[in-house]
Amino acid sequence: MPQYCSVPGCRNSGGHKFPEERELQLKWRVVIKRRDTTTKGLWKPGKHDVVCAAHFKDADYRVSGLLAASSRCCPFIVFVWESSTPRSSKYSRRDDVDSSVVNNVQPEVEVGNEAEVKQECDDLGGIEPMHQEMGVQCTILGRFSIENLVNDPKRIQYYTSFRDYDHFMLFFNCLGPAVNELNYQCLSLTPKDQLFMCLMKLRQNKEDLELSFLFEVSESTVSKIVITWINFMYFQLKEINIWPSRDIVTDYMPDDFKYKFATTRVILDATETPIQKPSHVDAQSVTWSSYKHKNTIKTMIGCTPRGTVSYVSDAYGGSASDRQIIEKSELLQLNLNLFEQKDSIMADRGIMVQDLFAAQDVKVNTPTMLKGKSQLEPEEVGDRRVASKRIHIERVIGLAKTFKILKNELPSSKLILGSRIVFCVFFYCKFQKVHCE
Repeated sequence: MPQYCSVPGCRNSGGHKFPEERELQLKWRVVIKRRDTTTKGLWKPGKHDVVCAAHFKDADYRVSGLLAASSRCCPFIVFVWESSTPRSSKYSRRDDVDSSVVNNVQPEVEVGNEAEVKQECDDLGGIEPMHQEMGVQCTILGRFSIENLVNDPKRIQYYTSFRDYDHFMLFFNCLGPAVNELNYQCLSLTPKDQLFMCLMKLRQNKEDLELSFLFEVSESTVSKIVITWINFMYFQLKEINIWPSRDIVTDYMPDDFKYKFATTRVILDATETPIQKPSHVDAQSVTWSSYKHKNTIKTMIGCTPRGTVSYVSDAYGGSASDRQIIEKSELLQLNLNLFEQKDSIMADRGIMVQDLFAAQDVKVNTPTMLKGKSQLEPEEVGDRRVASKRIHIERVIGLAKTFKILKNELPSSKLILGSRIVFCVFFYCKFQKVHCE
């Protein structure tokens, strides 16, 4: 079955498959300007999708008629509805004939072929509806904007993680009037759309090139907007105290938790984000994670028994231990009075920091290794309960990992923003529902 050209409005069959190289394929996608009918984002080709030869220049071809393997050629697009003048292609030029020959041709139609000609004309009449249908399927829309998704909560959640437009605006309003006074001003985009762009970067890890196409700005503008807003959100959100009081933790504590671990103030666990391998040898060593077997940055995360994010540490190189991160954290700063006497912390078995919190009269509950034991001691039964309740922090971290910027390798250019990106993403999780019992 012939494969039709992927360019909107073009019905040629056959052509060249999209390149496998990610960057070059993205350039092709941007050039053809085709939107996904479901997400309204940039359309993604399948392995059999093609762009026909009419959208390439003669210089892109070898003598054999194949695309030059070493070239970085991209299609050029002239859409059929942009001009009534037929475009010249490498095929049409082959059919050029002398005008004097054309003038000598007499228009004749044999009577016997009249029915056949009428049928052909009827068939041609279907071309216009076909183009109209293609126009509906592959409409080239205007600039992407959050205002176009006011009544589309599904897409808002897909691009931003917020469940609908009202929750997006709730977060936007939390940032205050300073959104209009940022150091970098982009006059072509409203502050709401700049936030929308930044959230798309964090949530779906969109390439700057793709975002520049969707929002009709340059790649450099995209980069400046993303960096500006990550810094701005970090400093604004840091002003909000996310560490709840003892009374609030107790009031919202699940009944089962209250019965077994009533003194729990926070559940701690570490999470790692993969990063692009640094070029400097020392940086490679500092960021190498023996647990993940790759270069990472590592952060300590805390949540309440209810599953609400209550603590996010700075990010450190993947070689840092859990103990080292806690030693440098605010959790041990007595002047902050984060804990009260008889509070307890729930943590993974690898977080051995009981001695660090002894000065605050805070207990650290960690499960011991139970593997291989046929019978459990009474205290080991409690350890198993600790392990079962730690799943709350794992769910919170799993929710944050739905932001693709934390799952894919963080490029070196964004590494300096690592701590701020992680903090912002986990703050967004406070707007999500985590099922905890």
